[in-house]
Amino acid sequence: MTIEPPAPGEPRRPSGPRDPGDAWVFGDTGERYWGRFGAAGLLALDPDRRVLLQHRISWSHYGDTWALPGGARHQGESARDGALREAGEEAGVPADAVEPRFESVFDAGVWTYSTLVGDVTEPFDPVISDPESRALAWVPVDEVDALPLHPGFAASWPMLRDALVLRPAIVVDVANVVGAVPDGWWRDRAGAAERLIRRLSELADAGVASAALELPASRWFPFVGAVVEGEAREAEVAVDRVAVRRAPGSGDDEIVRWTEELVGGRTPVLVVTSDRGLAARVEALGARARGARWLLDQLS
Repeated sequence: MTIEPPAPGEPRRPSGPRDPGDAWVFGDTGERYWGRFGAAGLLALDPDRRVLLQHRISWSHYGDTWALPGGARHQGESARDGALREAGEEAGVPADAVEPRFESVFDAGVWTYSTLVGDVTEPFDPVISDPESRALAWVPVDEVDALPLHPGFAASWPMLRDALVLRPAIVVDVANVVGAVPDGWWRDRAGAAERLIRRLSELADAGVASAALELPASRWFPFVGAVVEGEAREAEVAVDRVAVRRAPGSGDDEIVRWTEELVGGRTPVLVVTSDRGLAARVEALGARARGARWLLDQLS
């Protein structure tokens, strides 16, 4: 589906006060980049593997090309927040209709452009609300290359396209990770599990560096699951971005069952445990095992 711009004379989104970030940044050899604090854009991918693209108006920078809805970041704004805000302003993308999957950053030294790739979780119709857009369209992934692309997007598209098949998941053996830190956890196993799960929620929200996951791009926002067993089943957890399973019996068996479910739809699946026997069981299913220290390093 392609959305055409409003007819001449129809009202557009009102222009508010100019943001301090709305300015050009110049490189040493005269090249210019839009956004004093960098820029960000959203690559929204719907379940039918179509991506939302913007056809830029002819008078804009690199006009008559196709790119992502995006623009200059505000001062102090994260790349993820900037990408979602700009996509909302330029294409009517509801922020709660997209689940972030990963970020990729182009760094020109004096300026950065961050691409946020997100999965559409609630269908929506894009709406042109910016005079720089000629049209908005859901384009099949294998047809993007046929369009005249903005040079910056064209350079990043091969990596972005290849990474669209990756959907990482992390399953945490809570008892094993908690036991790796001698902080008195044995006096309150439920409380120790609660503390770890809260930290996992913060990690899932902030993202995991691509190097830690051995994946391309810059930062990923993986599915995170946590398995609690024994006394830790009494842990009271009410956090975002972490799924919690309370093992009715063996925690190891529950982790193996969950891993088996995930490997069919996510790649890669990492199981965090320092238990060699459990690591061998999940690796036999196609998952990767990482020790407790790996996770503690991410949390620090």
